[in-house]
Amino acid sequence: MARLKPGRYICFHAFEPIFRWLGESTFKETNMQDINEVEGKVAIVTGAASGIGRAITDLLVACGAYVVAEDIDPAVEALAGPRVAPLVADISADGSAEKAVALAVDRFSRLDLLVNNAGIIINKCVVDMSRDDWERIMNVNVTGAFLHSREAMKAMIPQRSGAIVNVASYASYFAFPTIAAYTASKGALAQLTRTLALEAIEYGIRVNAVGSGDVLTNILNKVAPDGNGVAALATHGEGAPIGRAANPEEIAEVVLFLASERASFMVGSVVMADGGMSVRVGA
Repeated sequence: MARLKPGRYICFHAFEPIFRWLGESTFKETNMQDINEVEGKVAIVTGAASGIGRAITDLLVACGAYVVAEDIDPAVEALAGPRVAPLVADISADGSAEKAVALAVDRFSRLDLLVNNAGIIINKCVVDMSRDDWERIMNVNVTGAFLHSREAMKAMIPQRSGAIVNVASYASYFAFPTIAAYTASKGALAQLTRTLALEAIEYGIRVNAVGSGDVLTNILNKVAPDGNGVAALATHGEGAPIGRAANPEEIAEVVLFLASERASFMVGSVVMADGGMSVRVGA
């Protein structure tokens, strides 16, 4: 797994003399270059079989973490290894979150990180959408994150540390026709992030989110006219100021940062990693 060089953090050190001048108490006494973000930490990643979830799982493992890789797709079982415990489950079903947390604790002795990544989309106007369509999107994209966050916090509170990272979207803030259920669910996920952050921080648990843009994954395969969701996302991504869609590994890097102590002062943030799409839409 290719990684950005540690020197990417040099800007932080460039300001160290200023922090020293302001006073020692202003600056957290941590050598950020020495931090190995997640080594030895135990994580749950939902939607881990492919796309962003797979990239997050691979990156966490490459950085020394242990991962419960959860997905409804049985293909997730192929990830099994010394550092990865796969779990085939519907994240929105009762009991799935409890199983994921129990697996993390039983296999790896603790739980430090949760990444609520799993998500689905439907391409229908509201007048053509059934209640089942709506509820399926909300159950996976929001309820699954709620259930896993609730159970993860129960494991994290006694140790008074932990991090939860939700994979939101620029659709958390901006509306687009034919994906009302998706935009509503991602808006709800952003608000869940903020509210849960306020409830969790007193226990040393940080909750943040990444607002991803178009990412080259298979999420649109079932709704793209030709079944090629990756091509559809690539084309739509060309409309971003950066001129392209993201690779899953680029979003994984942001998740890794938010899960790590490098983001120790970030609470309730939704970090946009959308190639500037939200800036253009907002304009």
